[in-house]
Amino acid sequence: MADLNRETFERRTGIRSSDYDQLKQNPLFAGMADDAAMKLLLDASVRRYPRGTSLFVQGEQADRFFIIMEGWVKGFRQAPDGHESIIAVFGPGESFAEAAMFVSGNFPITTEIVVDTRLLVIPRSGILKQLRDDPDIALIMLASMSRRLRGFVQQVEQLTVKSATQRLASFLEKLVGVDEGSDEFELPLDKMLIAGRLGMQPETLSRALLKLRSIGVATEGHKVSIKDVAALHAINDDEE
Repeated sequence: MADLNRETFERRTGIRSSDYDQLKQNPLFAGMADDAAMKLLLDASVRRYPRGTSLFVQGEQADRFFIIMEGWVKGFRQAPDGHESIIAVFGPGESFAEAAMFVSGNFPITTEIVVDTRLLVIPRSGILKQLRDDPDIALIMLASMSRRLRGFVQQVEQLTVKSATQRLASFLEKLVGVDEGSDEFELPLDKMLIAGRLGMQPETLSRALLKLRSIGVATEGHKVSIKDVAALHAINDDEE
């Protein structure tokens, strides 16, 4: 990590070495020097949340943001009649709620833990203090936010350019444990949330699954079996 008293940092925050390696893949911290990253995270803490926990509700003051170490979180808005509209589904390594926090605003959505989850919770007060105390860190964070914005643009581009089948294939690719041959695994989310994650309706997801059967992808409940992982990798290049 860095020479900034690694043991004290881990004891204070709960951020293990493996967690830190994951954090450095996040656009907010990618390319940031270890000393700067750890200073920003001194007031953060790793916490576990069981399925069904509400992290915050729409309209609540945005005084913290989150990075997912393990698990999944859904963000949604609720109509007066109780109907939920899924806005986003966040997965391992991803951050959320940072934009609302930085503008001293309110959370625009409600969030709920969909599987048992480990989160890094980063309070607004601590990170803003570090940014005020060290202008160099503030500039680094500004560059990091720019990378984060480019990531969002790429996600939107993927939703508009790639077909539903390609988006589903990309999602499954991230879950396979081998580069070739066959594989079996459990879906981390129910299919309605996967559809929300991929920006499609549940019926569109079902049609995409049917198309993937032609290359040996089969589903039974949450279980997925893939006959030829290489064929799954090729679907994004082959499908028109």
